[in-house]
Amino acid sequence: MTNLNFVLLQSPGGGGMVQLVLMGGIILVFWLFMIRPQAKKAKDQKKFVENMQKGDKVVTIAGIHGTINKINEDNTIQLEVSPGSYLKIEKSSISMEWSVAINKSAVEKK
Repeated sequence: MTNLNFVLLQSPGGGGMVQLVLMGGIILVFWLFMIRPQAKKAKDQKKFVENMQKGDKVVTIAGIHGTINKINEDNTIQLEVSPGSYLKIEKSSISMEWSVAINKSAVEKK
């Protein structure tokens, strides 16, 4: 009876290598579908913020539409939301997706 217990407790040979390959595959898939796209999106957002200019129509992440009136040295912009009405906001609060969409629809209307 003790011999039977000993046989049941042993693991098959080479099982550690299969688990290692499987774990590597999971990490690779996680990197391809989660980390890489987020890093690319963050890089594109940074490039978009750096290339903003006076007169650009933008949308904030809060949904406020306006035109850039002035770009300040302290990573803020002065946003004209209606004629003569200005808001001072952080550059990082500009939504790249919404700003591109609003400008794309304006170009299509022309």
